Amino acid sequence: MRFARTILALPLLFVLSSHAFAQTKAPDVAAESGPGSLGFSARRLARIAPWYQAQIDAGALPGAVVAIARNGKLAYLQAIGFQDRAKTIPMKPDATFWLASMSKPITSVAAMMLVEEGKLDLEAPVSRYLPEFQNTEVGVETTDPSGKKDLAFEPQKRPMTVLDLVRMTAGFADPLKDGSSVQSFNRGIRGRRDQSLAEFIATVATRPLANQPGEVWEYSDWSLDTLGRVVEVASGEPLDQFLESHIFKPLGMVDTGFYVSDARLSRLVDPAPEGRGGLYDVTKPTKYISGAGGLVSTAPDYLRFCQMLLNGGELDGVRILAPSTIAQMTKSSLPESVRFAGSGIYVMGPEHGTSWGLGFAIRTDPESSWVPGSVGSFAWSGAWGTYFWIDPSAQLVAVQMIQVPRQDNQRYFDAIRELTYAAFDLSGAAPKEPEPRALELGASALSPYVGRYYFGASLSASDRQSAARSIFGGTGLNLAKAQGRVTLDPVPGGPAEKAGVMKGDLLTTVDGVSIDALSQVEIIARLRGKAETTTTLTLTRAGSAAPLTITVRRGAVISPGAELTIRLEDGNLVAQATGSWPVLEIEKGQSMALKPLSRTEFAVDSQERTRLSFLDDQAGKVSGVALNPGPFAVNGVKVN
Repeated sequence: MRFARTILALPLLFVLSSHAFAQTKAPDVAAESGPGSLGFSARRLARIAPWYQAQIDAGALPGAVVAIARNGKLAYLQAIGFQDRAKTIPMKPDATFWLASMSKPITSVAAMMLVEEGKLDLEAPVSRYLPEFQNTEVGVETTDPSGKKDLAFEPQKRPMTVLDLVRMTAGFADPLKDGSSVQSFNRGIRGRRDQSLAEFIATVATRPLANQPGEVWEYSDWSLDTLGRVVEVASGEPLDQFLESHIFKPLGMVDTGFYVSDARLSRLVDPAPEGRGGLYDVTKPTKYISGAGGLVSTAPDYLRFCQMLLNGGELDGVRILAPSTIAQMTKSSLPESVRFAGSGIYVMGPEHGTSWGLGFAIRTDPESSWVPGSVGSFAWSGAWGTYFWIDPSAQLVAVQMIQVPRQDNQRYFDAIRELTYAAFDLSGAAPKEPEPRALELGASALSPYVGRYYFGASLSASDRQSAARSIFGGTGLNLAKAQGRVTLDPVPGGPAEKAGVMKGDLLTTVDGVSIDALSQVEIIARLRGKAETTTTLTLTRAGSAAPLTITVRRGAVISPGAELTIRLEDGNLVAQATGSWPVLEIEKGQSMALKPLSRTEFAVDSQERTRLSFLDDQAGKVSGVALNPGPFAVNGVKVN
């Protein structure tokens, strides 16, 4: 095991100061000041590093750094594995990672600092600061009677504003992704290392927008690179200098910047196989200063930035923004009329329980999100797996630093949130139960409880997500569309895998309709449908000369999540976590006895003694189970 030492429950100022790692060893911390004092179960928090180690052992990534703080104190800091792909250099807590899109929140903070100073007006047209945008047009896709598509141009209905840039409603689309004719028209327009930000944005201003400003939320690097250029004009300083003098230096973020100096190269983590080349070679200075994705940093540095946000704009006596500005940034900035475009981690909208603030994705609904966390939590990520989120209700900050292929990063986002919330120790908040008295229940009383119980995307007691919402009719196919190719990844045991679809297959048609004519969202919509209906897929497979045609019979698809399987063994109930994650203290691959408290309530035979209360439907059949019934209950549904 390649785990660096964990530093527990120390003030952020001490542990994450600029010289903490260089000059001191972490002191031994008494048990009473460990994770338990911050509301964590030490045993469950200790699951995090082994989970990443298992991915490292499987060859999925070389290493990771994870940092978690609560109530302003560091609860967990682990360096796991190696920082190089050859696995010769052990990972260090202050290893340096390319942030990619985790640069965007920092650029957004810079803009809001200028708003507070009166140097920048959010409601002003972008053209006030960048006149080259005065004549930027909007591309409109047209189709002639023969079905041929073309691109027409029309003026903006209203000028793009600075607010549009910060909240991703400027009308830009990501030119590196497929979807619209405008994206195809703009393909290949990228910054160059020998080109200044001003020069690049001048080129962007000559390209058509994909949407009218203010009408559509769509993720795009061009929005934040344009905002970075606005920061330069409004402040009178190059973006890198402004960030260094106004954010990094005041917050003690000594390892954050747009390139890694020679003195720090030994701490630079190897990139994902296809990442960080050319434009984003962070080993040398560049003229192209990208506020959308150019920064490098460490977990301790970024944790300080996050703690400043959680504190309402202040850290260790240094104020970066006013509390009112932080409040404005961390609530939804989007009117109800805004439509949402995007895919993967960038999917937004009411049906996903997520909106956009000013620099962050915001959790807006306790029931409609796919990730655990309180309403008001805010987060963002980088293309190669860097990720953070802040949960104000729980006074929680967490940072994940990894470099993995883009298509793999979602499961790491899921993992760190699931494992962190599952480590919360709610035993002190739940009513104390007496030791179970000797109670014997026969097989006839116990057998109705045997089965599989599904908890959906979250084991957080602060959530109110319905597990049933994560069960839907469909093919059980995950897919990624990039550069005209749709790569398939079937859910293990799902309908598509049973029909013969294999990971890495390339989709070409759905029911005879070419994927070239469909966005990723439209492809997903066609794949989903009622159980027992069918869809026919044409695909290509490595090693097969001819296209394959596979008919998939849709079924009930259960999204990966937390599950309990309960069985009868020697006349007693036992529980085992059989889904993606442990269920509180119930481990994967380990059966734990359930002691009866009554005919319907049981306690896990462990020190934590989680209670399980089985639930009936209207017909009196067992339909689910509540963990720790009461105000902190987590409910699961019985699926078989």
